[in-house]
Amino acid sequence: MKTKIVKLEQLEHNENELKEAGQILRDGGLVAFPTETVYGLGADGLNSEASAKIYSAKGRPSDNPLILHIADIKTVDVLAKDVSKEARKVMEVFWPGPLTVILNKKEVVPYGTTGGLDTVAIRMPSHPVARELIKVAGVAVAAPSANTSGRPSPTTAQHVLQDMDGRIDMIVDGGKVGIGIESTIVDMTGEIPMILRPGYITKPMLEQVIGKEVRIDPAILSKEGMDGIRPKAPGMKYKHYAPKGELTIVSSHNMDNMVQTINKLAKEKLDAGYVVGIIATEETKDQYPNGVVKEIGSRKDQVSISAGLYSVLRDFDDAGVEFIYSEGFEQDDFGQAIMNRLLKAAGYEMIRV
Repeated sequence: MKTKIVKLEQLEHNENELKEAGQILRDGGLVAFPTETVYGLGADGLNSEASAKIYSAKGRPSDNPLILHIADIKTVDVLAKDVSKEARKVMEVFWPGPLTVILNKKEVVPYGTTGGLDTVAIRMPSHPVARELIKVAGVAVAAPSANTSGRPSPTTAQHVLQDMDGRIDMIVDGGKVGIGIESTIVDMTGEIPMILRPGYITKPMLEQVIGKEVRIDPAILSKEGMDGIRPKAPGMKYKHYAPKGELTIVSSHNMDNMVQTINKLAKEKLDAGYVVGIIATEETKDQYPNGVVKEIGSRKDQVSISAGLYSVLRDFDDAGVEFIYSEGFEQDDFGQAIMNRLLKAAGYEMIRV
């Protein structure tokens, strides 16, 4: 298969390209496209054979559910049943945007899309290219991140090409995405809403809208209890978003101690002849004299950190880095989402100093 790349400069000038991408989706093919979070790998989510192509292209376990992307909130009632008033409130406030809501599915949604679950994950992206593509396609688009399963998610079309060239029909290049990590996932099927994956929409934000407690799945920041279970949402597998090199997080409330520990660990590996990478921030980058040092963003701007995370991990892969040491981050609000992705990428290898 030859993968076609279409660069969209302005939507109004690319109607034909979007129509072609929409036709591919209707015909059961695969199209990668940008969202405000990461690039998604799209297929007709109500077509089991099309969904199966996503799993095949990604090398993704078939029990890992896919998220259905829609362009109109009315589509929720086509896909889901027993939608609570609380769920509707959340959707009205945060859609379009980086929030995925889990609801009880209707029969029209195949088990091949939900990973065998009786629930369906739905979101309405805010990225203009994603919204227009879904409208043009006229189908609910199943779209996990457009990367090989387990690898860092793609935040540029070039990242998609690295993993998916020859495996999918088309890549719609809409430039670099903004947030850089996947959507928040909240399960609204129970009495108490449960966050299954942290993201830009945080627990306090959801609680303010819902008007009651929202719980966080304990598996989010711990590997305990994850082995051998069926994931309730994408990204809940034990190791995910991983670079090729061995990643370790070094965390401390004292910045100087953290930097000193990373420098010590990096020097040990460098002296042993390994290629070492360090994930630093704007505030600390000049304090690392050795190794391949990459600035991820500023601690004063958490979105800059999330936007740079997956690109930095892929840069280390390109540089042949064998061991990576990353600074830890505060696990408050959006920082929890950043640490969730880092911990998954590191297989929960973290040193506290």
